Amino acid sequence: MAQPYRTAYHFQPPRNWINDPNGPMIYKGIYHLFYQYNPEAAIWGNLAWGHSTSTDLINWTVHPPALFPSDSYDINGCWSGSVTILQNGTPAILYTGCDSQDTQLQNLAIPKDLSDPYLIEWIKSDHNPIMVPNPGEETLFRDPCTAWLGPDDGIWRVIIGNERESNGTALLYKSKDFIHWTEAERPLHWTNETKMWECPELFPVLVDGTENGVDTSVILHGVKYVLKISVAATGVDYYTIGSYDHENDVYIPDDGFVDNIESGLRLDYGRFFASKSFFDSAKNRRIFIAWVDESTSREIDIIKGWSGLQTFPRKIWLAKSGKQLVQWPVEEIETLRKNQVILPATTLKAGSKSEISGVTGAQV
Repeated sequence: MAQPYRTAYHFQPPRNWINDPNGPMIYKGIYHLFYQYNPEAAIWGNLAWGHSTSTDLINWTVHPPALFPSDSYDINGCWSGSVTILQNGTPAILYTGCDSQDTQLQNLAIPKDLSDPYLIEWIKSDHNPIMVPNPGEETLFRDPCTAWLGPDDGIWRVIIGNERESNGTALLYKSKDFIHWTEAERPLHWTNETKMWECPELFPVLVDGTENGVDTSVILHGVKYVLKISVAATGVDYYTIGSYDHENDVYIPDDGFVDNIESGLRLDYGRFFASKSFFDSAKNRRIFIAWVDESTSREIDIIKGWSGLQTFPRKIWLAKSGKQLVQWPVEEIETLRKNQVILPATTLKAGSKSEISGVTGAQV
């Protein structure tokens, strides 16, 4: 009652600042959600990887942060990234670290104990940083996506958010061992319609009109690809649907899809940014989660002791038309429904009122 503006079923930690969701996944039947988290205050800064787990995407258990700023390559923050499940089943975190000069560097961490389904402890690689920016792009190099394997060569690919020559860019890096990475000859995709791209994602979607999802590394004939980008200047997530040329490692939007912020398709038209998706292998679906930022002031956030929340998880798939994505809250939300109220058909005349009895609650 003392916190009337906290949500009832969207994810929020008990206190302090959160922003981007990071590396959502399922591991040994447990859903994991990491997120940008300030352990010390309700304002941005000192960013660690907060960590919570769930069996139903509704009720979450908060664990100690998985990553803290502690080394030269991330002393100014463990910023956003993703989790990739390697061939042997090991989850691997790729994340952006910010060093003392505010240079953005890509780093690797793996679980300390793979037998622990909650993955409480993580170990940073001795090889960090494993990717470094090009000269002049030290502050324009962040947010590695979930990596994927090439269909024939067994080489990992990952894209990094970037701005190159004032163009929004998804840089492409390749690796045979997930430790040593080399930048590809050209980016996966870029545009002069926007500038800095954050939290880019490339993932396949089925074209048969079903709601099933597809693992990021699965290569099928009956798929299209989605490139999602978060444009820093607008605070909006845009996407295009197109084709991914595996031989040349380029993404090509279909005719009619554009990368600009005026007419490009959005994942959501409300407060929704830095979204992350993952393939839920337990239910063959792709799930999206995004950051909802607060409209309150910094001063008010400090008083109330928290800021930010995550959207309720949404299943996402390609519409039968192939022209847009479709999304819906995950089915688990239905477990919260109780005491069904059925209203009989009623004709409402202009100016009349009709009370709906039997329905109460702080959130609908």
